[in-house]
Amino acid sequence: MKVYLDLFVSWFKMGLFTFGGGYAMLPMIQREVIEKHHWATEDEVMDYYAIGQCTPGIIAVNTATFIGYKVKGILGGIIATLGVVSPSLIIITLITALISNFSQLEIVQHALRGIQVAVCVLMFTAIEKLLKKGVTDVWTFLIFAAAFLLSSFTDLSTVILVILAGIAGYVMFTVKSRKKGGEQA
Repeated sequence: MKVYLDLFVSWFKMGLFTFGGGYAMLPMIQREVIEKHHWATEDEVMDYYAIGQCTPGIIAVNTATFIGYKVKGILGGIIATLGVVSPSLIIITLITALISNFSQLEIVQHALRGIQVAVCVLMFTAIEKLLKKGVTDVWTFLIFAAAFLLSSFTDLSTVILVILAGIAGYVMFTVKSRKKGGEQA
């Protein structure tokens, strides 16, 4: 029973204290999921993020579902998902009740601008960590560069980009494995 409570509370905190979506949540996921509870490894979290981008829905919710499912099956997935979405539901309910009274206040507008800056910094930090972990050699850099350029300068779907990058990674792995096998013979 404690694991279910830990899942809910951890994901509730992540949902409550991260602004800006899934990427801004990465540092907190690393602390809670990888370092504190050891529910997943860094590689697994990166895989869940990649899958979360390809599947319908919000990355943070998908990641919570995947990790909750890994830890405690279907019920764990449901509890982690409820944990991550509950703060947003509560906050949105409160904001909609109060927005007409406070939206024009200068202090509220400044606070929101400050939050935007902090979210940008968190996102850049998360992207830097993903790059360091994922781009490990010339081939992974080429896959990254191709995906970046295609996403920046074409209207190609992200799903297609992820599939293409996966195929390229598989081909790269296969070629490297064959070269290593040939060298050992």
